[in-house]
Amino acid sequence: MKTIVHMMRHGEVHNPDQILYGRLPGFRLAENGQAQARTVADALAGHDIAAVFASPLQRAQETATPIAAAHGLEIITNDDLIEADNQFEGLRVSVGDGALSKPRHWSKLRDPFTPSWGEPYLQIAHRMLSAAALARKTAAGHEVVCVSHQLPVYTLRRFLEGRRLWHDPRIRQCSLASLTSLVYDGDELVDIVYSEPAGASDPRITGA
Repeated sequence: MKTIVHMMRHGEVHNPDQILYGRLPGFRLAENGQAQARTVADALAGHDIAAVFASPLQRAQETATPIAAAHGLEIITNDDLIEADNQFEGLRVSVGDGALSKPRHWSKLRDPFTPSWGEPYLQIAHRMLSAAALARKTAAGHEVVCVSHQLPVYTLRRFLEGRRLWHDPRIRQCSLASLTSLVYDGDELVDIVYSEPAGASDPRITGA
């Protein structure tokens, strides 16, 4: 029995101040993000989508909306899909003019391997595994979409591929509104397929 769990990153966010918004409320999709969500909904229109899950954050819920509507489904909110916790939340973190230039923040950078500035990578991987397992069980034999965030989706992929979890965020392969699709044969993960129905985006842009 084949089941596909599409782990989707939300679309572009309206973030004129270019802060790291993390789990802060009130960050909606930009007009381009809304278009990206519709593009992915169109790309998945002919797919056998049996359920749509989403992070509780506004940008994820808005990204999930056109996909759920296209298949006559209600969005199922799952807290395990939420953005990673981060001590730089609410700050600009670009090199040279942001929080990273201030000595008071340097202690947060002492351990990039865990990391010391936020939710541990392993904890992110485990909760995303739980989200994937629930989605697979809910839509067994069909396809399911889980709308989450860049770091959680990419951390899950690295964990499943057996790679180290710490990494350079500037080279993440997880564009806005991209799909990291987990393909299962019964309970066994047999493939991971990455695609960008809404096009590529630059992972180096803070707050995208």
